[in-house]
Amino acid sequence: MSTAPAPSAARRRSRSVLGWAGVGAGLLVAGIAVAAIAGINTMPAQGLLDPEAAGPEGSRALAELLRDGGVEVEIARDRSAALRALDGSDATLAIADTAPLDDDDLVGLRDAASGVVLLEPRTRDLRLLLGAPRSAGFADGATVEPDCDLPAAAVSGPVGPGEVFTADGADHACYPAAAGYGLVASGEGADRVVALDATALLVNQRLADDGNAALGLNLLGSRDTVVWYLPSIGDGSLTGTPSLGELTPPWVTPAILLLLGSAVAAGIWRGRRFGPLVAENLPVTVRASETTEGRARLYAASADPVHALDQLRRETLRRISRALGLGSADAGAVADAAASRIGDDRTRVRGILIDDLPRNDRDLVDAADRLRDVEAAVLRSVRPERNTP
Repeated sequence: MSTAPAPSAARRRSRSVLGWAGVGAGLLVAGIAVAAIAGINTMPAQGLLDPEAAGPEGSRALAELLRDGGVEVEIARDRSAALRALDGSDATLAIADTAPLDDDDLVGLRDAASGVVLLEPRTRDLRLLLGAPRSAGFADGATVEPDCDLPAAAVSGPVGPGEVFTADGADHACYPAAAGYGLVASGEGADRVVALDATALLVNQRLADDGNAALGLNLLGSRDTVVWYLPSIGDGSLTGTPSLGELTPPWVTPAILLLLGSAVAAGIWRGRRFGPLVAENLPVTVRASETTEGRARLYAASADPVHALDQLRRETLRRISRALGLGSADAGAVADAAASRIGDDRTRVRGILIDDLPRNDRDLVDAADRLRDVEAAVLRSVRPERNTP
């Protein structure tokens, strides 16, 4: 006949199960939070310079203006689609962030297009496609005139550039601001490459400012077709260094999962606590001999005879001071009083009680014997009756 477990045992078991369940739930929530944060950190800016995005950072307004002017706007969201759209056509390539592309990809796109407009130029883009310009910081937001002979900029009027670039190696440099220019260009005709910070000029929220719309139409509307390319993460032909998972055999991941599961199961199995903790009344009384022996072993293990002798001298001086009624006198005064009391040489007694330093355990033992002799002599001089037979 089986008996039901005691209510207290059942409650403890229930609390244990709930505790482990809470730990598991906490780990799960933490993992989800970490994954979400990592995903946010790697997520590109949604809609930035997207010709189909109507938000403040999109470029739908410019795309519609181009269509109203008879320009066909083809949107490519991967490199293959961009190359197909450019193949055999007289089209201007407008390209946003080029980070996913390698050098050969970028040069191949330039060769396939009849003119390129870099909307978010990087230093690598400027070096490959325009010569030697580089980023020169940002303008102060003031409106500036084109002040150049590039027709698309000269007839557009003033704008307020964002990022500016140096004119090193460029054929045209427009909109001088701060330490650079808001637009740089190299080449002529179908080989022309233009770079500007379109995030400050051609997005929906800025298009109506100054000559921004005119500049966008003049740069992108010079031909009948614009291929607006938004590179994606998988567009680059370089795969980079292989990951750890790609370098390991297929059985490694299941084995690791099995080991982790075994570790969790072992923790649950051996981590249970049976009954309440044992309470111990404090303070615990320890015999003086045990404390002395323990400290002596520590001093011996540390091989520090000077520190050990200091402890012996401190207690010896305390007892001699009490025997001579010196109260809280310093060590030198106690040593002088002891030498005077027993009629011994003052320098010798100070050496025994204060100054002499042991070099090894043998010196420590000898010094302890001399301390005991001086203390015994002082006690005999104070209480001579104890030494009478």
